[in-house]
Amino acid sequence: MGVSPRTLPTSPSFWRSPVRGPRLTALLGVVLLAGITLLFVTGLLSYAAYNPDLAGGVNDETPGKGLLGFYLFSWPTGPYWLYRLTQGLHVTVGVALVPVLLAKLWSVIPKLFTLPPARSPGHAAERLSLLLLVGGALFEFVTGLLNIQLEYVFPGSFYPLHFYGAWVFIGAFVAHVALRLPRTVRAVRERTDPAPDADDTGLVAPRPAPPTVSRRGVLGLVGAGSLLLLATTAGQSIGGWWRRTALLAPHGGRDPGSGPNGFQINKSAAAVGIREQDTGADWRLTVEGGGRRVRLDRAALLRLPQHTSALPIACVEGWSTDNQQWGGVRLRDLAALVGFEGQPPGVVVESLQLRGAFRRAALSAHQVRDPRSLLALRVGGAELSADHGHPARIIVPAAPGVLNTKWVSRLTFGEW
Repeated sequence: MGVSPRTLPTSPSFWRSPVRGPRLTALLGVVLLAGITLLFVTGLLSYAAYNPDLAGGVNDETPGKGLLGFYLFSWPTGPYWLYRLTQGLHVTVGVALVPVLLAKLWSVIPKLFTLPPARSPGHAAERLSLLLLVGGALFEFVTGLLNIQLEYVFPGSFYPLHFYGAWVFIGAFVAHVALRLPRTVRAVRERTDPAPDADDTGLVAPRPAPPTVSRRGVLGLVGAGSLLLLATTAGQSIGGWWRRTALLAPHGGRDPGSGPNGFQINKSAAAVGIREQDTGADWRLTVEGGGRRVRLDRAALLRLPQHTSALPIACVEGWSTDNQQWGGVRLRDLAALVGFEGQPPGVVVESLQLRGAFRRAALSAHQVRDPRSLLALRVGGAELSADHGHPARIIVPAAPGVLNTKWVSRLTFGEW
């Protein structure tokens, strides 16, 4: 028995939902236009916060970025909650937009099966932008969601995949908006969809099935889904009592224990190969620069002037801690030990960890000079736990969590 052409997705008669139409697609598109613009801007800010050009690219996880790094600037240390805000928005809004993205894809799915694939050069350009747009959106959202859940099942490193994917996606997004904006504005202004025989979008069903839900019902369902995801994700960035509501965040519902060290971590000491003998009595911190070198044990560090800073830790996955009371030695005081007094340069920090990204990280000169930047030895008045970086870790205001290096073994000032 042959298959009727009407049963194939390439036939307009195959798509019978009475809800589909240019107005629904346009309304969802307006939401995505605002949301994706915010995601792109906060994503660029997150990349800038890593300071990838420091120390010959020590922090650069996207080698060969070339002109794509044209906008990079020196990330500030204030306000101290800056990265917590920008990355919290990036992750929370991204998760909340998932129902909107899926609804948008559902609303235009008949267009993906339109034949012939290209009727003219202009139509071919539009279809190509649509292919890159859909593929790019799915790639960025899927890799982003896997990253915040700490599920690295994709090949390669998250950083270059998400970075280069974002530029491909945003290029297609801008082209699509430029091609579709006049039609979107017209569809939003009109109160009803055109009749099937007057529709030039290919979205209105020529033989609609009986309605089971209204367009308002669809928008309400999508909005409710987004609000639910927002409510179960945002708490990981807001902190305090709201952290209990972050049911979908890997760090939101996890009990980090109690006491001064009872707050979130990303990687444990065991996960990166830190052994007890590495951080015991034989541990020494090497401070060098300007042709000088000093080696200090923990007792010597505790004899130096001690300072405190109330700072959070904010990670690329979107979670952050509340302000913690860190105690330790100012980075600028450690720079002075090797001759850099007054205006110390930047520093390369090395960790004892044997594997993983950012076992070496670079901090800029103004990060070193900020009086809140510490080589922390204590938190909340207690010694750092092994998982929080004992015997010493970096804490810098407004820096991404990976630059707050744990298990520090060496500080090299001004050697680039």
